[in-house]
Amino acid sequence: MTLRRWEAAGKLTPTRIASGHRRYDLAKIAPERYRQNGGIGRTIAYARVSSHDQKADLERQKQVLELYCARQGWTFEVVSDLGSGRNYHKKGLRRLLNAVIDGRVVRLVITHRDRLLRFGAELVFAICEVKQVEVVILNQGEDTTFEEDLAKDVLEIITVFSARLYGSRSHKNQKLLDGVKKAAEASRC
Repeated sequence: MTLRRWEAAGKLTPTRIASGHRRYDLAKIAPERYRQNGGIGRTIAYARVSSHDQKADLERQKQVLELYCARQGWTFEVVSDLGSGRNYHKKGLRRLLNAVIDGRVVRLVITHRDRLLRFGAELVFAICEVKQVEVVILNQGEDTTFEEDLAKDVLEIITVFSARLYGSRSHKNQKLLDGVKKAAEASRC
């Protein structure tokens, strides 16, 4: 067994419990997975959908996140929200941010980049970087050009502001969005 060989070579020193079984410090075996400042690091898996109509998708996201984290062998908690990705006023997102800022999280796992926030996810990623929290995005998507990223960002900005101005489900808003989408597609050609 590898652990016993490492013990014999002096690479690991197990703690023996009363029954004689060995206990190993996981932070010494795999420091990239575990913090050494107080035990096993916690992973938060975050899932979000925009409306009640998407509850089935929320459950699917949670199952994908649970399966992925379990396969990695991480200690994890799934946090979910049901609400718009346009703002920070969601209980789950606030709980996630507080845990990151307090240093209680070593890893954040999401299915897609836009599940965190539609607009402003980079701010959360920057906070994670400062707090040395690894961000794992399961579905990265294909690489896009600068122009495609710019068109997508402009579309998101227009969506946010038009939803606030006209209401997110109004006919006027849909016409505006269709026009912007057509212009963005025309610019790609």
